[in-house]
Amino acid sequence: MEAIKVAVLGGGTGMSVLLKGLKKLPFDISAVVSVCDDGQSTGRLREEFNMLAVGDIRKVLISLSEDDEDVEKVLNYRFVTDSDLNGHPLGNLLLTGANDIAGNMSDAIELLNSLLKLKGKVLPLTEDNVILMGNMEDGSIVEGEHNITEDKRPIKSVFYKEKPEANPEVLKAIREADAIVLSMGSLFTSIIPNLICEEVRREIGRSRAKIIYVCNIMTQPGETDDFSVSHHIRLLNKYLGRRKVDAVVVNNGKISEEIIEKYGASEQKDLVEIDYKNIKKLGVDIIEDNYVLIENNTIRHNALKVSINLLSYLLD
Repeated sequence: MEAIKVAVLGGGTGMSVLLKGLKKLPFDISAVVSVCDDGQSTGRLREEFNMLAVGDIRKVLISLSEDDEDVEKVLNYRFVTDSDLNGHPLGNLLLTGANDIAGNMSDAIELLNSLLKLKGKVLPLTEDNVILMGNMEDGSIVEGEHNITEDKRPIKSVFYKEKPEANPEVLKAIREADAIVLSMGSLFTSIIPNLICEEVRREIGRSRAKIIYVCNIMTQPGETDDFSVSHHIRLLNKYLGRRKVDAVVVNNGKISEEIIEKYGASEQKDLVEIDYKNIKKLGVDIIEDNYVLIENNTIRHNALKVSINLLSYLLD
């Protein structure tokens, strides 16, 4: 069968988990990565080299590489030293060097493509060194993604300090996509940063592709406290513009009370409620299954099962 073209929008851990499943099936993947992270190693490199964020790109490269386990060991190796190298993952430095050689991040990724044997395209949202801004519920403005994430106040909306120019390859991927997948992950700091780029939103508005959201299993403090599945969808629809979410992937699998209590006590996270009536009122198809995967007491999506169900839905 001919591969189904999917443009996956996101960033961070959630997106990298999903891609590990998608790459095993007949999907032609374009992974669109938001590049506004500015914490830890990524933040230091951005400041020193005036470049866009590399941390999320590194995670996505690992996920789409043919031999992700060995590549992960190498690219995620973090230097422990008294020098300026301390805390930098090797992959971040590799991307920084490739960016210097190529002159931009898109070409830097192409340089690394043959080395990593990527099973899909990795596309930075923009080549601009963007700064994400948070408009908090109390009216205050917070600058920088890591500051927004660490702030305890609820987020009302996010915007860019300066308007970014979209990567033309991102617009092409959306234009040609059979499906646009919004990955699980932080809504305000991973998913929505792709949608507040005007050119991206316009291109999605012109698309006839199915828009599918893979909903988070747990809420996120400050971003989605007390959110049900329909709350997530409504928020995304607000940023999507004229197009809306067509289908949502939700977990109906059981999680032990012990793990739920652990998440609540240590991370202030709760299970996302599947409010079926409200989802159906929004005219959204539900792709549900037991997607729970517990790794070291951490809740993850079973990415392969999610991907199989996405394929079934798109072929139906």
